[in-house]
Amino acid sequence: MLHISLHLVVPLAVVGLFFKKDWKIAYFIMLSTMLVDLDHLLANPIYDPNRCSIGFHPLHQPWFIAFYFILSFYPKTRFIGVGLVIHMVLDAIDCYPISFL
Repeated sequence: MLHISLHLVVPLAVVGLFFKKDWKIAYFIMLSTMLVDLDHLLANPIYDPNRCSIGFHPLHQPWFIAFYFILSFYPKTRFIGVGLVIHMVLDAIDCYPISFL
């Protein structure tokens, strides 16, 4: 649940900090980038809480992530690129177990 919440809150924070003028469209586009998770439908099982998405699902491959990063530098694709990069960073966090001592 925390993971999904971060996918909503982090883009909102980024929009609030960097894209105040166009915040509504920027936030909508960044939320729309969650559609990249449709590639999870190709996995068996579709959802596995212990699976690292990065490098496993087709649209979560390193070369795609590099492409998403490049998209963030062009004005016409900036919101899409930033949204996808945020998404991949948040998914990458799940690849490393967090233990609280």
